[in-house]
Amino acid sequence: MASSLDIKAPVDGVLVALDAVPDPVFAGGTLGEGLAIDPLGNTLHAPCDGEIVHCARTAHAVTLRSTGGVELLVHLGLDTVNLDGAGIELLVEAGQWVEAGEPLLRFDADQVAQQAMSLITPLIIAEPSGWRLTSLDTQKSGETVRQGEVIMRLEAPAASPNVAPESDEASPRQTQEVTRDVILALAAGLHARPAARLRAIAHEQDVDLELVHDETHVDARSLSRLMNMGLVEGDRVTLIARGECATTALDAAERLLSEAEADEPVASAAEVPTAEAGAGQLAGLVASQGLVVGPLHHYVAALPTVPQAGDDPAHERAALGEALEKVGHSLKTALAQAKRGARSSEAEILEAHLAWLDDPALREAAEGYIDSGRSAGQAWKEALDDEAARLQATGNKLLAARVADLRDLQRQVMACLGTASSMPQVPAGAIVIADDLTPSELTALAAQRLAGICLVAGGTTSHVAILARARGLPCLVAMGTVLESAEGDMAILDAERGLLEPQPDSASLETMRKRIAESERARDADRESAKQPATTRDGRTIEVCANVAGGAEATLAAQDGADGIGLLRSEFLFLDRESAPSVDEQRGEYQAALDALGGKPVVVRTLDIGADKQLSYLPLPSVANPALGVRGIRLWASHAELLESQLRALLALQPLDALRIMLPMVSGVGELRALRQRLETLAGELGVSRLPQLGVMIEVPSAALCAASLAAEADFLSVGTNDLTQYTLAMDREDPGLAAQLDVLHPAVLRLIKTTVEGAAGRCPVGVCGAAASDPLALAVLVALGVDELSVEPSRVPAVKASLRELDAGALAEQLSAWLDLDDGATVRERLKSWLEAPVVA
Repeated sequence: MASSLDIKAPVDGVLVALDAVPDPVFAGGTLGEGLAIDPLGNTLHAPCDGEIVHCARTAHAVTLRSTGGVELLVHLGLDTVNLDGAGIELLVEAGQWVEAGEPLLRFDADQVAQQAMSLITPLIIAEPSGWRLTSLDTQKSGETVRQGEVIMRLEAPAASPNVAPESDEASPRQTQEVTRDVILALAAGLHARPAARLRAIAHEQDVDLELVHDETHVDARSLSRLMNMGLVEGDRVTLIARGECATTALDAAERLLSEAEADEPVASAAEVPTAEAGAGQLAGLVASQGLVVGPLHHYVAALPTVPQAGDDPAHERAALGEALEKVGHSLKTALAQAKRGARSSEAEILEAHLAWLDDPALREAAEGYIDSGRSAGQAWKEALDDEAARLQATGNKLLAARVADLRDLQRQVMACLGTASSMPQVPAGAIVIADDLTPSELTALAAQRLAGICLVAGGTTSHVAILARARGLPCLVAMGTVLESAEGDMAILDAERGLLEPQPDSASLETMRKRIAESERARDADRESAKQPATTRDGRTIEVCANVAGGAEATLAAQDGADGIGLLRSEFLFLDRESAPSVDEQRGEYQAALDALGGKPVVVRTLDIGADKQLSYLPLPSVANPALGVRGIRLWASHAELLESQLRALLALQPLDALRIMLPMVSGVGELRALRQRLETLAGELGVSRLPQLGVMIEVPSAALCAASLAAEADFLSVGTNDLTQYTLAMDREDPGLAAQLDVLHPAVLRLIKTTVEGAAGRCPVGVCGAAASDPLALAVLVALGVDELSVEPSRVPAVKASLRELDAGALAEQLSAWLDLDDGATVRERLKSWLEAPVVA
């Protein structure tokens, strides 16, 4: 065996040090040591002699193993997996032996460069197998290298039993068949998501995977046949895998099926209904508060209109194939965005939808209807009607719940083959019942003056929930399939306690109508006084501002008595579109907010994209921990032009005295100084002599701990309690399983807020723009800790001001020092609730 191994440049290009690659997975060495090249050619070549051991399904990456056992990953570009092979041609296959310099893959440089994050191509030592990297041409970073030029050298280990003997030919690819018995541990049986995951395992490991139960053999490629096996917890099933990675595939499949935690996540304490349902009541999660009485109306989106009869069967089959491909492309794009945003639950649902779409049994059934004379659209409708009926007939509630997934796909494919139907009419004053709603459906329904909404599915942080709160529509979500059978000419929706009573008696109706009247009187009183300052009983005046997404909501905030805008989420201007808004478009929206507030302060947060918020036209690296990656002010390093256009729009506003610019995700004073310097430079270029105030968000512990140095240079600080809580407790706020523990009143979070207020004392004011500012318990603590401003949803401004007028912040502050030594947030809440409910001593 040779004592050294030369690794050669796979293409002409500019050498890039690995730590300079704009992707933390590569730059941080997570995948291994190496270099990168910004290619000047359109073909990647083998960097050494070796066997091709893996080719990415999407053709963007190739792994080869040298005779000494070193495995090298050649990865075309960054984020190219999302191209799904578009513009890339793979020239080799697994098991093939290649000599150094042989072509591996060819690509369309223009197409890949336009659609991917970057063409920078990492060359990674994925498995050194004991070999040691001794030469790395990092000193040539930025220089041009030629294809075939040595850029890395490794030395063989002195003695390693793991190094394969040198041979002239690669070992032939081995095909294995491995069988394993597994006891199913999934509490809900083999339903859609684990079935889809089995199918994905087979695809990822490039194996044929088969399940056998009671002499029934089912190919894992068919989602419907897997689910129709009717496997339940405790069933014994035989797994058979065939392929080079059969053992690896079975390991993953066994873990999936035999570990209880692989099943549907259990709702956390924070997600259970706020009240237990009594006789004749149904419980749900409160997405938007309110009390209403009205008739129940079941909303079902009308299916697109498609022809009943078909033309030539061959033509209809082709039309069906094109529709399935179009919907599949849309789902894959949504899946890639969900994965980049680490929205695991959403990604699982989309993967299940893709599996349904690619199910050979469903397509076969639809083609059978085509052969009997149906059109492609009608054939797909009837095939999915049949499958939905089979799932309902199983008696398994979780399988029956997947009918909604089928109906969604039914509608999407039919939309490609027919024409959209008009929005069904809803009686004014009705309480709408639906499986779930899209944001556009809710907007259209709200225009019909409905009274409230109850959803089988949904979540309290969904777009629909946000829209319902913004419109003041009482809304319950996650009520379960039992909601589907609810009927009532007059029902009670209590979206304060989380209850729906479909057929109340006359006494219950009368009681609720009295509660509604009292609530309206209290709201009217709050609105009357909302224009007045919010002064606590001990004489502190707290500004109560509003969180808005644009000019229209700013107008509502002004009407509700907001003392200003504490947070204008500028990212809403950038979402759900194909390209970034222009400077003029941004200026128009920001100016509308300033105009609506009539000179009161308006805080605009600069673009806060990353983690759970992604832009289709701004691909960010897919990383294991996006909440700790590139987001907020960190975007300046890679997308300065995007943020500079925003600053130019802001500097054009009038009056600038009312404008406040706020920077998200600041971790230290250096970032603030750099931004202020850039703002001053742009102001000079635009002839602006007086700069708006510049502040920072306190969202990470380092910012809270360095509040004094930040306050010495910032004009204001604003605590983002949502992120500060997740980073302090090291709990992902997107993970529903941790929601019960993710509490802003945890003593550790409160201590950081206290540190922030003390650090800013005498230097600059401190506000809070996170969700805690609306929490009736948390806002009392925040004010007692010394914050100067609370920023809440516009509709909450009157109620928050009224609550503050009843608070003795000084007396509460005397209790806090002891509470900061308590064990957890739940204990703090108990003490706080008891203190607030205690009779006031005159």
